[in-house]
Amino acid sequence: MTPEDLASALHAIVVPIVERRREAAGITDEVAVSVDDVVLERPKNRDHGDWACNIAMKLAKRVGANPRELAQEFADALVQVDGVASVEVAGPGFINVRLDAAAAGALAKVIVDAGDAFGRNDSLAGQTINIEFVSANPTGPLHIGHTRWAALGDSLARVLSASGATLVSEYYINDAGNQMDTFADSILAAAKGEPTPEGGYPGAYIGDLAKTVLAEIPDLLERPDAGEVARERAYALQLGEIRASLERFNVHFDVWFSERTLHATGEDGTSLIDQAVDRLREQGHVFDEEGAVWVRTTDFGDDKNRVIRRSNGVYTYFAADAAYYLNKGDRGFQHKIYLLGADHHGYVHRLKALAGAAGDDPDRDIEVLIGQLVSVNGARLSKRAGNIIELDDLQAWIGTDALRYSLGRYPADSPLALDPEQLRSRTNDNPVFYVQYAHARTNSVARNAASAGVDRSAFAPELLVHETESALLGVLQEFPRIVAQAAQLREPHRVARHLEETASLYHKWYDSCRVVPMGEEPVTDLHRTRLWLNDATGTVIRNGLALLGVSAPERM
Repeated sequence: MTPEDLASALHAIVVPIVERRREAAGITDEVAVSVDDVVLERPKNRDHGDWACNIAMKLAKRVGANPRELAQEFADALVQVDGVASVEVAGPGFINVRLDAAAAGALAKVIVDAGDAFGRNDSLAGQTINIEFVSANPTGPLHIGHTRWAALGDSLARVLSASGATLVSEYYINDAGNQMDTFADSILAAAKGEPTPEGGYPGAYIGDLAKTVLAEIPDLLERPDAGEVARERAYALQLGEIRASLERFNVHFDVWFSERTLHATGEDGTSLIDQAVDRLREQGHVFDEEGAVWVRTTDFGDDKNRVIRRSNGVYTYFAADAAYYLNKGDRGFQHKIYLLGADHHGYVHRLKALAGAAGDDPDRDIEVLIGQLVSVNGARLSKRAGNIIELDDLQAWIGTDALRYSLGRYPADSPLALDPEQLRSRTNDNPVFYVQYAHARTNSVARNAASAGVDRSAFAPELLVHETESALLGVLQEFPRIVAQAAQLREPHRVARHLEETASLYHKWYDSCRVVPMGEEPVTDLHRTRLWLNDATGTVIRNGLALLGVSAPERM
């Protein structure tokens, strides 16, 4: 019996009882109860059963009933349901449910049969989401700050998709503006053997790019358009490095959106930025003052109104933000999620005000997540860039799996310090090793079972009566709910923590229950059924690691 099955069974019991109670109490207001109102939670203390529910406490006042009495009425009916071993009422009205071994154990086969699909859910079905993260300037390598958002953003995109959302992950390429000219000046100076110009980009990587550009375009310095040519070729090379770094980090983007797209003039002589200003004006939130064009963002909680076009006719960065936001809506995205660094707090009100000025609901249609800083003990500054810690260096030092997992197992809004020595260790103190080892162990057990003649030709879930089996089944059946919760709360770290609990309970089960018979013992249906449970555990751990962008090794 899955949590969904139990919730449906309890819902079918609750509805008629609530209706009868309402009528008996003379209450005229309708008391609507949906299956979503029947929330099941796994008790921290397994002595309290497999599931707990507070539905009686939620409804008692609305039907004029005592919570415990109402809970007892629900319990008396629920205990008659096939698969329910016992139901108890505790405290002020909690309903504690214990499933019989067959009903609880049946989940093992459900998980194995579902395979990669187990954990996927439809809690966000119908939502169309654009999630933008990293979006670093294409003028240098990715650094440690980008690394955290790359891991979290990609993991969040995965749990959102797994929860039924129609989702596109997007990288906004800041390839317009003064930074690109500064980049070109820095490349040209390096090509000429001159010092980095004031305000330019330092670092050996600039020299490396300049050498590559010169090798490809030997007459670069003689060309009248040397600056433009250097900028475009170095830009393409650096963006290629960024793409490659992210691919090695197992981060995928569906769309790479160039800021230049917003500035480009169409056949009608206008750009997307021009059109954005006109559209905001139509919404009634644009005004002219002292020759400049403003957006009245204070109407939507911003601390000040924003200039969108200066008096000299030059658009501000806010203009590009506005055009980009509107473009996302034009592409069919109802909900937009922005993941920004710790130094971007000022963007929150600005972007939400922009959504309001565009006619959207700032509380519903846009979400801005701010990540806190991350540090790595003992990390060295990049030899190429000189003043940053590069993603490539961290990845080579710590490893993709350890780095992604460790960045994904903490909330984004908490400052984080990583210990590389721990993350490189092959001990249980290393969380990623602990979880991956559990997965490798499930594969080892399966291989040994095959050698001993244990297969999945029989399945007798009523035999899974050991206390460690009950606990392991309890955590496995929680996985789809954890994925849905991680998506709804935008907290992929919940998946990592759940995997660690799963690994812990699996190791305890492994120490207590044998899949392979001892010595000359015959193979029984208990061994075969335990193999189903072993493989179900491997499936959950593998699916969870995939949501975090981490590999699930079969041997370690």
